[in-house]
Amino acid sequence: MTHALAPSAATAPAQDTARFLRLVLRVDSVSTAAMGLVLVAAAAPLGSLTGMPVAFAVAFGIFQLGGAGCLALIAGYPVIPAALARTVVAVNAVCAVGCVVIAFADFVPLNGAGVVFLLIGALIVTVYTALQYAGLRRMTATAATA
Repeated sequence: MTHALAPSAATAPAQDTARFLRLVLRVDSVSTAAMGLVLVAAAAPLGSLTGMPVAFAVAFGIFQLGGAGCLALIAGYPVIPAALARTVVAVNAVCAVGCVVIAFADFVPLNGAGVVFLLIGALIVTVYTALQYAGLRRMTATAATA
């Protein structure tokens, strides 16, 4: 005899194959938003510390806030489209490379602290990129076997 409250196979919720990816996207979204807020709100003191021009810090912060919003939206999709997940991985990879290029090219007049700041940012974005790629692989592998 089956218990009335036990879910049957037909009514059990579908497993979220993107659970890990969703978690990484949410954490990335929150940390990206926090960095964006710091860049915008503390552009002048940050500029004094890093050599980063205020206009660059504010623009970079606004870019970060927009990116954080996109990540949060994608994480909230009931089913994360693989194409969007691949786009996130690609954009993060480009951003990581961009941080390294900006750190060493003379596009922005950074001092030593500014170079370290951007290199740490590149490292963090690289970690998110790797985790999101792993989540994408897990999601698509699970979907392919279902």
